[in-house]
Amino acid sequence: MPRRCEIEGTRTMKQFTRAAALAAPVLATALPAWAQDAKVDTGDTAWMLVSTALVLMMTIPGLALFYAGMVRKKNVLATLAQSFAITAVASVVWVVAGYSLAFGEGGAWVGDFSRFLLAGLAENWDKPFTLGSGDAAVAFTIPESVFLTFQMTFAIITPALITGAFAERMKFSAMLLFTILWSLIVYSPICHWVWHPNGWIFGLGALDFAGGTVVHINAGVAGLVAAIVLGKRVGYGTDNLAPYNLSLAVIGAALLWVGWFGFNAGSAGAAGGRAGMAFLVTHLAAAVAALAWLFAEWMTKGKPSVLGLISGAVAGLVAITPAAGFVLPGSAIIIGVVAGLAGFWGATALKHMLGYDDSLDAFGVHGICGIVGALLTGFLAYGPLSATTALPEGTSGSFDQFVIQIYAVAATFVYTAIATFILLKIVDVIVGLRVSEEEEREGLDVTQHGERLG
Repeated sequence: MPRRCEIEGTRTMKQFTRAAALAAPVLATALPAWAQDAKVDTGDTAWMLVSTALVLMMTIPGLALFYAGMVRKKNVLATLAQSFAITAVASVVWVVAGYSLAFGEGGAWVGDFSRFLLAGLAENWDKPFTLGSGDAAVAFTIPESVFLTFQMTFAIITPALITGAFAERMKFSAMLLFTILWSLIVYSPICHWVWHPNGWIFGLGALDFAGGTVVHINAGVAGLVAAIVLGKRVGYGTDNLAPYNLSLAVIGAALLWVGWFGFNAGSAGAAGGRAGMAFLVTHLAAAVAALAWLFAEWMTKGKPSVLGLISGAVAGLVAITPAAGFVLPGSAIIIGVVAGLAGFWGATALKHMLGYDDSLDAFGVHGICGIVGALLTGFLAYGPLSATTALPEGTSGSFDQFVIQIYAVAATFVYTAIATFILLKIVDVIVGLRVSEEEEREGLDVTQHGERLG
């Protein structure tokens, strides 16, 4: 079980240790006596507000443009609409019940409904929130409203990532219903497992600084299952499915790269040294992975493509996510090289070998590189970065930690795959999953939204 500890220096929100000394998000409704006089740190709060905006930018407009630039002209508006609509839907779901299920006290498997509709938020709205309760309680320096909104942006982008796998063929109504169900039944429980002191994966001591398992493996595996269940796009393997406008994808990737600093450095929960290191290694891993993918494609296909360049950068960003608060720059370079090569393999050889149509490589990039990052964190973690008063040596990479990382990856993979499959079947019964062949040929812009690009 987690035990009470103090947060000093870096005051991280997502610091995971084998001793289970810290974990991200679980909130007590009332502050304990020892934290009653704590004051909100304006510097930390300012950084977290900026980080929250940066992560939201990753979905709209970042991911929206990244995905829209890689589909055909007849599906550009529909693809943009998916990211925009998910931002709205996931936000409401998070406030109603998702936050409570993810960060409510609960047990080992899921939270509870104590924070349903953000119950209790008004009681200490201007105080630093308390992480956990009893012996596990830890005082933080930002208000709960900032924390829960920051976490909301994670709950938004995760289902949005899945849409890349079934791009150009799912009904808009099916996408909305699936997002609601998946957010509550898959995302929130896994978030609780990994980032709540009561969560069973947290109890194992698994390291996931900013969402390698919770966001990327989770979304990648769900995308793989969705691609298989919906089947291939009409004309896959015979028709020209080339992207309509890669310039949109380049702009989207650039916005993702910038926004990712909020995603990773913001997960330190404070404007301190650990945030600075996470910022540095995030940028470095992205740069190295972009080059690794670029040169791998250059050597195997004869030309370095723009799509490969931006895909490599995203692969590096994905892989460094679980490691960002645990590794030094040298390790970030290793992660970047492996991620660039693994993402290239996942988006080309693996997809063709297994024959599924993961339209925009949600699994090939996010699933594969999320796994790479999670596992390499087990070997490359640098103890002092995660040191606390309760555990001054922090958590260092080792074979034992690598095994723990495997458990976390496997559990996420299995649960997400099974639950996603069941939810897709339920949605199919209720509203139907896929547009008709005629509608797919005409394009989702017209058939789903009654609009088209000029």
